[in-house]
Amino acid sequence: MRADLHVHSSASDGTDPPAEVMRRAALAGLDVVALTDHDTVAGHAEALRAVAGPGTPAPALLPGMELSCRLAGPGSPGRQSLHMLAYLFDPGQPELAAELARIRDDRVLRARAMVDKLADLGVAVRWEQVAALAGPAVVGRPHIARAMAASGAIAEPAEAFTRDWIADGGRAYVDRYALDPARAIGLVHAAGGVTVLAHPRSVGYEISDEQIARLAAAGLAGLEVDHPDHAEAERARLRALARDLALVATGGSDDHGALTGHRIGCETTGAHAYHALTARAGRLPG
Repeated sequence: MRADLHVHSSASDGTDPPAEVMRRAALAGLDVVALTDHDTVAGHAEALRAVAGPGTPAPALLPGMELSCRLAGPGSPGRQSLHMLAYLFDPGQPELAAELARIRDDRVLRARAMVDKLADLGVAVRWEQVAALAGPAVVGRPHIARAMAASGAIAEPAEAFTRDWIADGGRAYVDRYALDPARAIGLVHAAGGVTVLAHPRSVGYEISDEQIARLAAAGLAGLEVDHPDHAEAERARLRALARDLALVATGGSDDHGALTGHRIGCETTGAHAYHALTARAGRLPG
């Protein structure tokens, strides 16, 4: 069994529509794919229609999302971003739905402010360009990066994520609203789902073993171990930590379509871990 539990579509900052994501997942030989767009489940309906449609046998869809969180407090350098993967929750749960709406609204305000900062730095990017690239999707920094590349300010979108531009702490960076991770865990659990800490050793998202232990005590179910950003030695350390904390060790490609080289299926979760994770939510995807 091969399950990719971390995949993005054009419903947030991926480049491919959900149906195309599911088609590529089938071609990659995946049995399960989790659509985990940032702070939204807007792509799930299209992905489910693709699964039910004729043609190439499709993998099962695990409903998911990647929640924006911010860690503050002991051992944290200021307000540090982290991402929480959530699965099998009820997106209509009132408190969770209200928080997601607040996060998405603030993403727009933040993106507009970043565009204004870029204009002050001489970058010919307009909000209308960014909004057109995002369309109905949740707007994110990759949309701004693509607009910057189209303007000629940078050669490719990846160059935007530096201190010169829109990386955390960069000249055009603007902070935004995000959830405390322990609260995010509680909200997802109250909505019937489970949470996995995403890429805990990716640059800019590093979180200590002690902080992970605190999240485990708050109800975290899993730890994303197999991720393209994680070196083999780091994976071994994370796998041991997951075992010590009774967390499920998962894997996912964090595919964003063309932005990440269409790498869906490059990292996966095996059957034992997949069933251990979904059992904690008490139900499998239908």
